[in-house]
Amino acid sequence: MNDDQLLRYSRHILLDDIGIEGQQRLLDAHALVVGAGGLGSPAALYLASAGIGRITLVDNDTVDLTNLQRQIMHTTERVGMPKAESGKTALAQINPGVQVNALQERLDGERLAELVAGADVVLDCSDNFATRHAVNAACVRHGVPLVSGAAIRFDGQLSVFDSRRADAPCYACLFPPDQAFEEVLCSTMGVFAPLVGIIGTMQAAEALKLVAGIGQSVAGRLLLLDVRNMEWTDIRVARNASCSVCGGHGH
Repeated sequence: MNDDQLLRYSRHILLDDIGIEGQQRLLDAHALVVGAGGLGSPAALYLASAGIGRITLVDNDTVDLTNLQRQIMHTTERVGMPKAESGKTALAQINPGVQVNALQERLDGERLAELVAGADVVLDCSDNFATRHAVNAACVRHGVPLVSGAAIRFDGQLSVFDSRRADAPCYACLFPPDQAFEEVLCSTMGVFAPLVGIIGTMQAAEALKLVAGIGQSVAGRLLLLDVRNMEWTDIRVARNASCSVCGGHGH
């Protein structure tokens, strides 16, 4: 680390759990952030400010005026710009030392597998089940930990799916791909602005913990937030041995 980095990350380095070694692990890491909207905005901003060395930011959408109520990575001046490019601009302003790869595309197939395989941690900040299942399957296949968040109306959820752990479930253990779940969208249902900030920031915290080797991740737990009453529900979730995605995978 150079003098500028030692100063920039000094408040991390002061923490015994991080120190010089942990901060170096962050600087050496590559995070893949799928989605640059409500969840991806705070998640990516905190990953960049904390010093994750490489961030790949993927989103196939453009910035819309309706996004600005909650998607804090974007600005009024950047309405109409691809979200990935707008996000890259925001991250460069907060930390020019971070290498940001902005991709305006929807990930699937081998392209998704290639990006996941090259990442140390993946943050699913998308808003649809098809993407979530595709990202989860790629993470299981390549043994990369996945930090998953979701938010709608006044309800949020967070979990970590870490297929490196024999006892940890994957996303498909909780939400089987062959079961029908109602797809709910912010555009029709609405979402409380700070809720995505809370969940996205927690995704960043879990990703940073995984990379730096701090504490315990929330793998094996599903955290549900009712922000109206600011009540958390913590549900223990186990691996499904007959899961179509991770059943028998590597164990």
